[in-house]
Amino acid sequence: MKTLSGEEIAWAAQTACLLEASAEKPGNVSPAASFADTSFVEFAASAIALGPSFREAGSVPVGETILRAVRDTRRFVRVNTNLGLVLLLAPLARAAALVRSGDTLRTTVGHVLRDLTVGDARAAYAAISLAGPGGLGTVAEHDVADGAADITLRDAMALARERDAIAREYVTDYALTFAVGYPALRAALGEGYPVSDAIVHTFLSLLSAFPDTLIARKEGEMVAARVARRAAEVLALGGPASAAGRAELVSLDRELRDAAHRLNPGTTADLTAASLFVCLAEGGMLDELPDLLRRW
Repeated sequence: MKTLSGEEIAWAAQTACLLEASAEKPGNVSPAASFADTSFVEFAASAIALGPSFREAGSVPVGETILRAVRDTRRFVRVNTNLGLVLLLAPLARAAALVRSGDTLRTTVGHVLRDLTVGDARAAYAAISLAGPGGLGTVAEHDVADGAADITLRDAMALARERDAIAREYVTDYALTFAVGYPALRAALGEGYPVSDAIVHTFLSLLSAFPDTLIARKEGEMVAARVARRAAEVLALGGPASAAGRAELVSLDRELRDAAHRLNPGTTADLTAASLFVCLAEGGMLDELPDLLRRW
């Protein structure tokens, strides 16, 4: 993989967030569906807000990128639209700036994660508090809301790994992103899927592979597992690539929507955006965008 410039990293981060929000994933905000407190326009504006912080991601600590990105987002929107995205994308962005010829993005992000510091944890905790409680919750004696971190950000994530898929990515060198999400996205694009369908396919692949931890925290593990099974059923029918799969997608979307959006697979959406970033940064999608977007 080639090292990306600051501008390329910013473009990849912004594009990943915008494309993920634009695809009509079941149970999520899209151009066709809003939540009572959040609209697609707010997600689009949040994607734009990431540009300045991610342009500098290769030259500043990961925690600083996270905090600056959340602060900049708050200039555009008043709700938490992208905390999970920022937490996932910041280490990937730094890795994209540091990767050397012949190395992979995953190998490099592993080095970035192992180099995380207590300072990164303190900055990330400040970002979580600014975005609104509920990102990672309380982790034993290391409460993300108090900002008084005394362990590294990777170690803090290790404490939350059993109940938060974003935290788990930090301690597995992005296992779900690189082993499930990115391959599913590349395969779908290679088979000629429209980009929007490829994103939905990736989302379903991730959701069926691992129950959404945001749903699990709100409604319990049994409910999250049921939603994962439903995603697998949609895929078995062909997902967005078949008439039967599209009909079942509509049914699943109805099942996941309620006034409080308690069944929103939001963590899976964040992992989908991370998979998009990898595809843009390492998979060549950034160079292919003009052609790909014509088949949205």
